Amino acid sequence: MISLDNTLIYKAKDLYYDYLGNIPALRNICFNIGAGELVALVGANGSGKSTLLKILDGLLFPTSGELMAFGTRLSEKILETGNLAAEFRRRVGLVFQDPDVQLFSPTVWDEVTFGPLQLGISKDEVISRANETLEVLNISSLRERPPYLLSGGEKKKVSLASVLSLRPQVLLLDEPTTGLDPWSQGNLIDFLLQWADKGKALVFSTQDLDVVEEVATRIIVIGASHDIVADGMPEEFLSDSDFLLRNNLIHEHSHRHKELVHRHPHLHEHMHEH
Repeated sequence: MISLDNTLIYKAKDLYYDYLGNIPALRNICFNIGAGELVALVGANGSGKSTLLKILDGLLFPTSGELMAFGTRLSEKILETGNLAAEFRRRVGLVFQDPDVQLFSPTVWDEVTFGPLQLGISKDEVISRANETLEVLNISSLRERPPYLLSGGEKKKVSLASVLSLRPQVLLLDEPTTGLDPWSQGNLIDFLLQWADKGKALVFSTQDLDVVEEVATRIIVIGASHDIVADGMPEEFLSDSDFLLRNNLIHEHSHRHKELVHRHPHLHEHMHEH
């Protein structure tokens, strides 16, 4: 059975993953993630962040090593079992980077109600959850709209709503602010901070260090070799420009001063004051 002990949610031990049997995606991944943590997965493109999120969601399974979730080792067999699969899907939700991968229903309302209905939740409860989720994300006006006619930002919100209607304990987000305008990014950050509490966990991938600073209580940096090169509080790393440069988290660019061209890092200069 999946444990009801909410203290430790994930435990990854010596986790490896290869695509097509020989293309490395993750190497020797080890961590614990507990309730109440807001974890940013950070790394250059191709480091393995999205793959790790899919493993945490039970869509992929390690080539070797193990992942424990809620006290149970995840495997294809476990997630093929009716009750265990339903319990896990009820507690963990993933929002993909590209909403077009996730959205398939004829209307926004159908999209937001689909997941809870598949889990056998009562119709009245499904309607209540869907209405509440649409209202919280300020997209009630879109309920009868086909998802394919929405803007990119609207699709992002609908994808998030389709997962939040499950009322998960763990929310997994792949590059959640990509494609959002600054106003929508700010609203999403505010929402995530309000959503998270001691009984829930948020794990999100991003290359936006401002979002890491605003949201995360912990940062896990995955290096070019697909292994963890740092794991700790964001303030330990965000002000270290040498570390950020080494791990492709900031870049150097040329900048002209009259006739002279200088090259310097574009970096996260300081922690915001709150």
